[in-house]
Amino acid sequence: MLIRKSLLFIFVSLLFISCDDNYKFKLTTPKKLNITQELTISFADENNNPIDSVQFSIDGKAIQSDANFNAQLNISDYKLGKHTITAIAFYAKKTKKLSNTVVFLADKAPDIYTFKIINTYPHDKNAYTQGLEIHNGFLYESTGQHRKSSLRKVELETGKVLQLINLDNQYFGEGMTRFDDQIFMLTWQKGIGFIYDFETFEQKGTFKYKNSIQGWGLTNDGKHLIKTDGTERIWFLNAKTQAEESYIEAYTNKRKVESLNELEYIDGKIYANIYQQNSILIVDATTGKVEGVADLNGLRNVVEQHSTLDVLNGIAYDRENKKLYVTGKNWSKLFEIELIKKV
Repeated sequence: MLIRKSLLFIFVSLLFISCDDNYKFKLTTPKKLNITQELTISFADENNNPIDSVQFSIDGKAIQSDANFNAQLNISDYKLGKHTITAIAFYAKKTKKLSNTVVFLADKAPDIYTFKIINTYPHDKNAYTQGLEIHNGFLYESTGQHRKSSLRKVELETGKVLQLINLDNQYFGEGMTRFDDQIFMLTWQKGIGFIYDFETFEQKGTFKYKNSIQGWGLTNDGKHLIKTDGTERIWFLNAKTQAEESYIEAYTNKRKVESLNELEYIDGKIYANIYQQNSILIVDATTGKVEGVADLNGLRNVVEQHSTLDVLNGIAYDRENKKLYVTGKNWSKLFEIELIKKV
């Protein structure tokens, strides 16, 4: 009797396993598509076994599907970049979860800009510029390199350093931004940022970033701190707690754009340097769409050529007077420029 029960258990188990093995699910989505296109999703068992139901979602948000386990979604209002499509199938008193990654691309290629030099100002050629802003006619600048990193206030017309503090030798300084009566400054690989009093440069506190990989560029939109980490991601931080709350990803109509560095927020757009390239991206702050690329290659040729001369980095915008300033790492000059769209 015991033997019969054991054989019956084995038979049922084998039947159960073979029945489950007979299912071969497939979640079908495109790998990438333009945001003007409609996202089409389908789910099926390749062996035509019965499925009770399927639940679709995008980034955890439910998507309605039809009786044949197909779904369509208008993605025109979505952020660009990677999105996760998930299907949970219910069948034979079981569930199965499958996920695909889909990349949403911009609807068109970015506009191309050239530039015109409006004014030229002296700049400390020993300043490895990481962050740059202008307030009330004075430049505020952060510099990098181990044992050389600093935060400084600079007279625009002369390039004279009026106020300066040095970071501890262990820190490699990165981007900075003024928010209200404080200055927030990043470090590169330590995962820590510093908070200073805007007037005195007295250190008031520190903050950590955990989700973003490193500290690169920093700006703000009046509500959030906006940060880059060397990838295609632009992070939005809570201005009070400095917690990383969300991000966008910079994409053109063909690909992502990585190595985003120094930032400036201008009228709903994020202007971003690309590390090791003498250009500036103009990125929609809501979607991540790269709307423009400014080619500034000629600027490096008109600064002093020396052994430590490095790439373009540093964007400052005078909102009151509508003036745009740029410089570079160890550049002897700072420029007021006008961007001109190619037609």
